Amino acid sequence: MKHFLLIYNYVPDYLQRREPHRPAHFAHARAAADRGTVFLAGACTDAGTPLGVIVIAAADRSVAEDFARADPYVLNGIVDSWQVREWTTVLGKDALSAHLAPKK
Repeated sequence: MKHFLLIYNYVPDYLQRREPHRPAHFAHARAAADRGTVFLAGACTDAGTPLGVIVIAAADRSVAEDFARADPYVLNGIVDSWQVREWTTVLGKDALSAHLAPKK
């Protein structure tokens, strides 16, 4: 098992454009969460480029890529680009590579 960050770059007017697609987007994410694939999800709300970040727990990056390709936000142009980054988690109760964290 690995962690992946699925990073969405939203279009500038995403707040207005997302409304008709929001229920389907959340249904897609909840179904993945119920399967144990989506670990955390949310949007960056500070100043700057509007981003969404979804933490995916999976054996390989294709799970995150497939999630994005099927997401109503991606399919309907709310997301103008996305990327998947493997994330090596080393601290915290759900870290997958705790053995890499230096000991005191």
